[in-house]
Amino acid sequence: MTIPTDSRPAPGPPVPTGTASGTGTGAHSGQGTDPDTGPDTGSGPGSDFARLSRRIAEAGLMERRPGYYALRLTLVTAAFAAGWAAFFALGDTWWQLTVAAFLAFVFGQIALVAHDLAHRQIFRRRRPSEIGGRLFGNLGVGMSYGWWMNKHTRHHANPNHEELDPDVAPDILVWSTDQARSSRGIARFLGGHQALLFFPLLTLEGFNLHVSSLRALRSPSMRQRPLEAALLLLHLTAFLSALFLVLSPGRALAFLAVNQCLFGVYLGCVFAPNHKGMPTLTGEDRPDFLRRQVLTSRNVRGGRFTDLMLGGLNYQIEHHLFPSMPTPHLRRARLLVRAYCAEIGVPYHETGLLRSYREALTHLHRVGEPIRRQRGRK
Repeated sequence: MTIPTDSRPAPGPPVPTGTASGTGTGAHSGQGTDPDTGPDTGSGPGSDFARLSRRIAEAGLMERRPGYYALRLTLVTAAFAAGWAAFFALGDTWWQLTVAAFLAFVFGQIALVAHDLAHRQIFRRRRPSEIGGRLFGNLGVGMSYGWWMNKHTRHHANPNHEELDPDVAPDILVWSTDQARSSRGIARFLGGHQALLFFPLLTLEGFNLHVSSLRALRSPSMRQRPLEAALLLLHLTAFLSALFLVLSPGRALAFLAVNQCLFGVYLGCVFAPNHKGMPTLTGEDRPDFLRRQVLTSRNVRGGRFTDLMLGGLNYQIEHHLFPSMPTPHLRRARLLVRAYCAEIGVPYHETGLLRSYREALTHLHRVGEPIRRQRGRK
């Protein structure tokens, strides 16, 4: 594992000291299938992570924020309803493409709410979290909550681990030079120029989420599979029926393309800065929990607008350390975590949004070098 040379511990304000009984974080690393599973290594009472956890708990940053989430869920639901009201009011017109773009943003916000539900940021108990997750995920945007939860849980347990994190498993893109050398098929065909193709490929991500969700229904291990299937099919039936009943076939297809392509680009722009271009782990690389999460994650600087558009995931380091921390507390947690990392000498990487995309694309171009070199020899 290598650390980027510009990943230096950022200075931060003094961190309050003191002790508290237990960590009291209510956080989870996402290991296994139970969101309450705690960090598996480096999380003992005297570990670096435990000391940070006590400071976070003393600051009250793990406390629930019901008022915030009540307002957020109300606004997202209202935006969803307003978008569809505008759709039915406009009728068969090309102006519907503006509604398609608006609903793409709303679908992204719904997906971010489902993300927070999965991490139990809103409810402490599993049952209401799963009910909400399936309503917002399966019914709201046509994404299987069970499939995504399994995938995202494995990612949180081992971020950027080439064998254990499904988000950096070789598929259409390659994420390391080793993956590039062993690539076959479409990954080898695209890999040499994948940096140029990254954003265009994101236009397919919305469709990919639906296809992956439907494929996951074949797995007998999926919990609540009949419910997952019913909600997914209800979403797809209602969505497509609305398009083709209100719009002419050509406009319906255009609406579908604009909506789903922009939805995919939006989600990709939210998640790409988090880990792409940060150090990757292989084999038996197992740093302790704090370092495993901090060294593989990137924060994105910005104000309240950035927080809104990225759903708080711009505080990716803090989110990975304390996944069940309510989103509005991440901004304050950043000050404590950044200062603590400087205190113990752990690199803490933070940059602007455009720079984060540049770093991700630079990494994609660099790891594709073995493919370009091999082509040059032919």
